[in-house]
Amino acid sequence: MHPSTFASDILAGLRASPKQLSSKWFYDERGNKLFQAIMAMPEYYLTDCEKEIFQDAGPALLAATGGRPFDLIELGAGDGSKTQYLIEHFLAAGADFVYRPIDISAHAIELLGTLIRHRWPFLPFQPIEGDYFSALNRLGSGQSGRLRLVLFPGGNIGNFTPEEAVEFLRHLRTFLRPGDLLLTGFDLKKDPAIILAAYNDATGHTAAFNLNLLARINRELSADFDLDNWRHWETYDPLSGAARSYLVAQGPQTVHIADLEEVFSFAPYEAIAVEISQKYSRQEIQAMSVAAGYTLLEHLEDARGWFTDSLWRAV
Repeated sequence: MHPSTFASDILAGLRASPKQLSSKWFYDERGNKLFQAIMAMPEYYLTDCEKEIFQDAGPALLAATGGRPFDLIELGAGDGSKTQYLIEHFLAAGADFVYRPIDISAHAIELLGTLIRHRWPFLPFQPIEGDYFSALNRLGSGQSGRLRLVLFPGGNIGNFTPEEAVEFLRHLRTFLRPGDLLLTGFDLKKDPAIILAAYNDATGHTAAFNLNLLARINRELSADFDLDNWRHWETYDPLSGAARSYLVAQGPQTVHIADLEEVFSFAPYEAIAVEISQKYSRQEIQAMSVAAGYTLLEHLEDARGWFTDSLWRAV
């Protein structure tokens, strides 16, 4: 048997101690819809903060390109609801660029393609379905003379521990030439109550989003998780800046995953780690840029100072 990446990741995660599942697999069709609902919640401030930033960021980004033709490469593009503000500004300014969004979700790419064809039918649009680095490998070294402006928005860097984030950004640096640009969204440390509410909403959207991963395993790998016997649990540590999400068994359980030919036993209240959402200070972001091989150019922040899109140049 040659398991898919999804299957092999699930198998490795459930065999691990403690058990863990990657949040990158949240985004099937239902997961995308649930995340849209999360982003619309008043508690989930990240979307509005970054939307505010992207509405005003176009001039600063174009100035950083120095007027050179560039490839606009977006990692985890989603539906493009924020990036559209940059595209609108770039087109109005007559910038010479190609939009190359990358997303692991075929559904997200389809939605984004619909938006592009409707609003900007003449925009050079070259989407790639896949994970970040396999897609960047397919992009290759790029055309000579074209700058790369890479967007990594949404606070997605927070899905790594700080150590993993530095390694990720170093690896990303290997796909860039000196002078290329990287804009990364960082959620800043703030009132812990504000952060916790964003990941533990009273309406239950986040709980449904996380539990949908078990439903996906049931559907795609012929498993028999009973979702009624699992609970979403959220924590935030203001010292480390780590918000962590878990799925917690509400009693002893035995789960069969037919496609993996595996049986997993869970003790009462045993947890599966499913997501980290790391928060940073500005000083920590500055140190990270140096450690990963970049120069920090500027922080583009919302009016409340809750979120920053940090603009770096590869050195």
